Amino acid sequence: MKKVLLAVGGTVLLIVAAVAFTLGSRHDNAEVGPAAQLTLAPGQLLYRTVSTGRIASVPMSNPAATPQVSGLRCDRFAVAKHTAVCLAVQPGTLPAVTDVLVLDDHLAIKHKESLPGTASRARVSPDGKLVYWTLFVTGDSYAATGFSTRAGLYEVDTGRLVKTIEELAVQVDGRRYFASDVNFWGITFAPDGNRFYVTLASLGKTYLVEGDYADYHGKALRENVECPSLSPDGTRVAFKKKVSDGVWRLSVLDLATLKEIPLAETRSVDDQALWSDDHTVIYGLDNAVWSVPADGSGSPRKLTGDAASPAVTG
Repeated sequence: MKKVLLAVGGTVLLIVAAVAFTLGSRHDNAEVGPAAQLTLAPGQLLYRTVSTGRIASVPMSNPAATPQVSGLRCDRFAVAKHTAVCLAVQPGTLPAVTDVLVLDDHLAIKHKESLPGTASRARVSPDGKLVYWTLFVTGDSYAATGFSTRAGLYEVDTGRLVKTIEELAVQVDGRRYFASDVNFWGITFAPDGNRFYVTLASLGKTYLVEGDYADYHGKALRENVECPSLSPDGTRVAFKKKVSDGVWRLSVLDLATLKEIPLAETRSVDDQALWSDDHTVIYGLDNAVWSVPADGSGSPRKLTGDAASPAVTG
């Protein structure tokens, strides 16, 4: 039986709008004008320029500086160590097809996979050995407007491709969970390259799943956690918590106590947040990149405009 992502009202509208926006943008990496040659040197904030889709860079110490803009165009972008990943939707393809571009430390393409779906999330494991993504796909439902997700990954050293992690054995409330509508999205790995966290959605609920990559199993820790992002020290997860249809609140979850801290950003954030260090969370909102303290104090700070899909080089 085919599966469908269970979404209500405004959530479906947000997905449709995101797909329409992405398909309406050109991302031809071969047809670009003169551009800066960016690298993954430490201390940078890299991001996708909203107006052109090109990847740009500013010093993390001075994000208001004039950016250097590369010729690379992406819909989602992420980096860690000496590896980057660029998700670029092929222009004019229906149903949508996304190129997953694995890049080296000079943003040259090392590997390419073309997969069905529209870019949603992208990340690189802290050791730079895994790239992973979430795509919106169609065709998994008998309904004409059904949307699902595909969360997959690529092993940089071995070349192994996992197009979807749907076969992950997950326990919910101590029992192996089975349902026809299971979807995963928003993968985030620990520094050991084995422990990871991901959202599982099914029957109108979302769960934070802690997974073991080597043994390929996971367990649900708690409900109402979407797009987790593991802190550099591996002790906390930043996530978006649904408060109503189409509205999410950024929060941080302590993995030892499962205590939740709402962050000072009170606007709705539909993004997989990123830790710039153990004390600060950054995210895309309203065509800009923002930061906020991870302990719930302070207030949001705008880092740079015309920006989305932030990434920080270590």
